[in-house]
Amino acid sequence: MSAGQEQAVGGGGRVVSADGTEIAFEQSGSGPVVILVASALADRSDTAKLAALLSERFTVINYDRRGRGASGDADTYSVGREIDDIAALIAHSGGSVSLFGSSSGAVLALRAAAAGLRVDRLALYEPPFVVATTDDCPPRDLARQVTTLLEEGRDSDAVKYFMTEVQGMPGIAVLVMKLMPKVWAGLTRLARTLPYDIAVMGDTQQGKPLDAAEWASVHAPTRVLTGGRSPVAFQRAARALTDLLPRADHRTLPGLNHSAVVMAPKKVAPHIAEALQG
Repeated sequence: MSAGQEQAVGGGGRVVSADGTEIAFEQSGSGPVVILVASALADRSDTAKLAALLSERFTVINYDRRGRGASGDADTYSVGREIDDIAALIAHSGGSVSLFGSSSGAVLALRAAAAGLRVDRLALYEPPFVVATTDDCPPRDLARQVTTLLEEGRDSDAVKYFMTEVQGMPGIAVLVMKLMPKVWAGLTRLARTLPYDIAVMGDTQQGKPLDAAEWASVHAPTRVLTGGRSPVAFQRAARALTDLLPRADHRTLPGLNHSAVVMAPKKVAPHIAEALQG
């Protein structure tokens, strides 16, 4: 198949990205098209409940980012290739779409819009920019540390390192997760994609203002959502982003935290729907 072609796969399908990588997706519902872009250590199974809720109002394309789930991968990675994956899904949809992304997936959605893809609207949940020196930043050698662990075959340790050093999860919480073999095995299977999300974030987590030029070409109406129980850094990042974008606003959802997209989709879905319907 050439880039952009698709074939049926059970209840979903596959598109072929520009580099020949097959990207698997599930499509449901009817109406305006929205593509769901998953976060780090997540695949389409993590957004399946959200997809089901949104499919009551939208045609939802819930896909596995490259290297995850049923999607393929290439020998080398670039953020541009992930943007090409979204472009192939847009071509499959027959026109322009809206994008919803959470965490680093929100930043990938932003980068797709900035690259000039036909994006009607954006809804973003807690893009994890770090814009203040007072907020905790990931280690500056994060990419090297994770890459070294993966090269040594220590995928489980790479997941633990990312969770504690980037996501700020207490060690005891990670230990509890490791005691759930099925859960931990699923996370470990995605460890090899951690460098992808680190690349997507670039240098946006170093406690400095966002580069206005980097996002200047994002003109789609954008709603940035944050949870009221999340660290204040997410609120600062949301305000910084909405100040940069010409057609953006910010809403805080009371009682929710960074895991809300997976853990409380019924509370998040109406706000996404409102943002994407205008």
